Amino acid sequence: MTSKENEHKEDLESSFLRSEVMSYVQFYIPNEIAKHVVSEIGEIGLVQFVDLNRNLSAFQKVYVQEIRKCDEIERELRFFRSQIKNENLPPIKRDINHNPKFTGNETIDTLKEKIKQHEIKLIESNANQNNMNKSYVQLIQLKNVLEKVDEYLTDSNYKGDSQKSDENQIEIPDSTLLEHTPNSTKNFRLIAGVIERNKVYSFQKIVWRALRGNLLFHHIEVEEPNIEKSTDDGEPIYEDVFIIMVHGAELVNKIKRICDAFNAVIYDVPDDKDTRNKNMQDVNSRLSDIKKVLDQTRRTRVDQLSEIQKDLNDWSILVRKEKSVYGQMNLFKNEQQSLIAEGWVPTNKIDEIRSTISRAMEERKMPTSVVINEKETVRLKPTYNITNKFTKCFQSIVDSYGIASYREINPALYTIITFPFLFAIMFGDIGHGILMFLAALVICIKEKQLALIDNEIFSMLFSGRYVVLLMGAFSIYTGFVYNEMFAKPLSLFSTKNWVWENQGTPDEEGFINQSGDLSQFKNAYPFGMDPAWLDAENKLIFMNSYKMKMSVVIGVIHMIFGTILSVFNFAHFRSAINIVGVFIPELIFMISIFGYLAFTIVYKWCTDWTGGNPPSLLNMLINMFLSPGNVEEDEQLYSGQATIQLILVLLAVICIPWLLLYKPFALKMKHKNDKPLEINEDIEEEYAPKEFNFSDEFINRAVGTIEYCLSGISHTASYLRLWALSLAHGQLSEVLWNMLLDMAFNFENPVVRTIAIFAIFAAWFTLTVAILLLMEGLSAFLHALRLHWVEFNSKFFAGVGYKFTPFSFRKIIKRLREESKTN
Repeated sequence: MTSKENEHKEDLESSFLRSEVMSYVQFYIPNEIAKHVVSEIGEIGLVQFVDLNRNLSAFQKVYVQEIRKCDEIERELRFFRSQIKNENLPPIKRDINHNPKFTGNETIDTLKEKIKQHEIKLIESNANQNNMNKSYVQLIQLKNVLEKVDEYLTDSNYKGDSQKSDENQIEIPDSTLLEHTPNSTKNFRLIAGVIERNKVYSFQKIVWRALRGNLLFHHIEVEEPNIEKSTDDGEPIYEDVFIIMVHGAELVNKIKRICDAFNAVIYDVPDDKDTRNKNMQDVNSRLSDIKKVLDQTRRTRVDQLSEIQKDLNDWSILVRKEKSVYGQMNLFKNEQQSLIAEGWVPTNKIDEIRSTISRAMEERKMPTSVVINEKETVRLKPTYNITNKFTKCFQSIVDSYGIASYREINPALYTIITFPFLFAIMFGDIGHGILMFLAALVICIKEKQLALIDNEIFSMLFSGRYVVLLMGAFSIYTGFVYNEMFAKPLSLFSTKNWVWENQGTPDEEGFINQSGDLSQFKNAYPFGMDPAWLDAENKLIFMNSYKMKMSVVIGVIHMIFGTILSVFNFAHFRSAINIVGVFIPELIFMISIFGYLAFTIVYKWCTDWTGGNPPSLLNMLINMFLSPGNVEEDEQLYSGQATIQLILVLLAVICIPWLLLYKPFALKMKHKNDKPLEINEDIEEEYAPKEFNFSDEFINRAVGTIEYCLSGISHTASYLRLWALSLAHGQLSEVLWNMLLDMAFNFENPVVRTIAIFAIFAAWFTLTVAILLLMEGLSAFLHALRLHWVEFNSKFFAGVGYKFTPFSFRKIIKRLREESKTN
């Protein structure tokens, strides 16, 4: 086997470092098995089809009628779902990985017929129930009217005075009208009915004005709401019984017309009490009968909906799968006896796809005359990174910034380590890290059960559970480096390294200031920050300096690492021009200035400045450019510093024109004999290759050079956020401890102290979780995200690719389940 074949074989092996090798393939599928083949491809989920009918409108494509048929079935399924929701039936728990398929002689046509029969029966049940509900509502309204009118008339007869004061009664100034009692039917006509409560007062005013006050109006509230709900907001409808007494048929006709306008219902109420009682008995008897029938109708309807609910999810999936199959087939070209499809497939999966299709066709006892050929194309290839439950969230962090170009180095591989590490630098605390780690560990252990929780915020936390787990683990490590646990130092190793000298005299409480004698200092603290510093008076000054310089060193290392990664991209794509014209000058420029700054920080740390005056590194960096080759004696860090700094400045200055000019002119020489680009394929503009244009390349290179040179300063300064957030996190943690727990420990009475510790600990723990873990954790997460997206990725990551989106039933089912949750 030749070395070239070995290299090709290694490229085909899946790796998280680079995206999968993709091939453009062509399928020849006989018409009679086309749908089954495409369904099997959807089950495999490894083919991204290309639209070969871009010039046709949606209505001109072959399988429009089949898609409309699926749309009609989905409408019926949405109708079922709305009816189930209205009945508040409990959801049926199902396996999230369940993937139903047509079995035996089942087809979309048989399923459509089955669903149609269920719809007809359900519509008939709804119609019967609606009719029964209307009858029931009318009887209830009639019962309320009879009861309220009888109460009102009986009460009026009992009082014997039609002018009785009532807040629901309108005063009638017509003296001739008031001479009659309400039950005097000789000159009065009684009209009674039901109206919605929110319309009573408007109805009252209109009737008063229309009849010019020649009426007696009374309304009584009905306590129970109507069984029907408002069509506007779904709220219960409350009603009032109204009673109107007027003279003459003409006024009665006016009232009826006003009642029609207000949707008020008038019921016939007899004047005779015995007749009213008889009618009431009849209404109660009919109500009892209709209630039984109504309950039976509802039970039958609920049983029918429960039967539908058992298969509803499976039907939805089957219909959506069928619809998506026809949608993909609309992308194919139709020949006489076959369909021609083209698309992208991972090269190492072509044989697997062939064998899977052949096996499926044999099981169905169908001819397996499906031809799959690789085809040359100039289309830009999609990016396909294989992920698992651990790497998926890290890949999402990178993809949110930009999809990697085809076969470009995948930053997600390095993000697995660098992202939680940078987060931990800002969040470093042993106690907080343990809490975060344990919370994420529980979610990881119980992930199968917790995956079923339907909550948007928790779903975000669940999808990033492994990121949070690593963030907690790294925070524990940096907490040991800072030697902080809930803002308190730990003395894990010997603390007898210092010899202390008293300074001054003791204060009123007997405390005295002490200073460490460096001349008698013994061994350094083995790991992490010496606890002596964390209790010192100048702790903040020391930690400020330490964390600020540490942030710069880590930031420079991170950026140089990103710059070095770019050479692996250039080497992979065999781009010597980019190696010489981009990587080398960028690396020299970065190391000459910022790498040198990191070196001087470490050198200054490693030098014993006892009795001396350490130089300011900030002034050194400024003077390095303002007065190159000159270093004052009291500012000198090491011998020969002026010469080295002069050489570094010259190298940095040389790199600027090198970055600007080499690549555009080298590419111009390379492409000077190129023929005009001819594309014989129907390719979307965004996926078509671009011709070399010197002007565009020179402008892009100029912008890139300016951006890289200036961003070196801004990006280095941006890493100071590591220092700022770390300092803020430590100070917040210390404030919470001093303001709460210290107060509890200071109580002299042991009983009070014990009670206070329990009570105050709860408040301290709640604030720790809410402020330090959640709010500060989110802040550190966002800052770590920015450092990766801007400062790190910009050094080597183009991110101008497009994602491989295969035709996959698994993704369709997942999307369908998400839709059903929102609905």
